Amino acid sequence: MKYFAIVIIVIAFGLGVFNITKIDTQAPFEGESIVALITLLASLCAIVLMLILLVSKRIEEKVKTRK
Repeated sequence: MKYFAIVIIVIAFGLGVFNITKIDTQAPFEGESIVALITLLASLCAIVLMLILLVSKRIEEKVKTRK
């Protein structure tokens, strides 16, 4: 599970970097820029979710070792 989450984080980070290059700074809410912004937001959400998953798995392991 840990490696799966890391792979998803790397892919989402790559998509985020790619979409940052597609944003037009003169008109960020028009045309392809809005699609790039939405995709950037989605990739950031995926990164946050995977980080939450990794932290919850680490907490689960610590709770199991205490018993």
